[in-house]
Amino acid sequence: MKWVKAIVVDDHPLMAQATRQMLERMERIQVVGVAHDGQACLDLAEARQPELVILDYQLPDQSGTQIVEALKRIVPQAHVVIFTGMDIADLISPMLELRVSGIIQKETSETTLKRIIDCILDGQIVMPREVFYKMKLSADNGTAMWNLSEEEVLIMSMMVKGATYEHIADTIHVSKRSIDNYLRKIYGKMGVQNRIQAIERFVKSRFYDGQGGIA
Repeated sequence: MKWVKAIVVDDHPLMAQATRQMLERMERIQVVGVAHDGQACLDLAEARQPELVILDYQLPDQSGTQIVEALKRIVPQAHVVIFTGMDIADLISPMLELRVSGIIQKETSETTLKRIIDCILDGQIVMPREVFYKMKLSADNGTAMWNLSEEEVLIMSMMVKGATYEHIADTIHVSKRSIDNYLRKIYGKMGVQNRIQAIERFVKSRFYDGQGGIA
């Protein structure tokens, strides 16, 4: 039997320990380390080259998106499984774009978790059924829509055209501070860290028609 090397990443020590113990009760998994923040996760992945990473999305030093992107460079063939207690509906599109193998909610029972991980190791992508039904993917062009609302799409389109925050706020009839809040949410959905990254990703998508408007 071939052992599968796994690491657990969670900033809550008790949760990390419980996850480790659960994995160790599975026949073919060998837990080779536990990390409690993003940088420790990346260092551990570099050193141990795991084939399975159980990753809490919310860590104190980096976002789950940043960590997955880095993991895919360090251990490109590893199965990365997002294990989170937050509402994960908005994570589906960016996480699939990053080629994660599964998204699991922390309240999932141990019996179900074991079945899910078996499926993932056998090459399946696993996510909760209710989240699958909420996915907002473009049926016409196959491009992930990041679950952006109409207002968020409008904001991004105006940003591409160079509109100021003040002009965007006047156009959609909100305060400039509200635009900052909108952008934080947009960046989270798109899996980016700043305005430049968001614009680059938006322009590359078929969400944008290439002529300064919305496709």
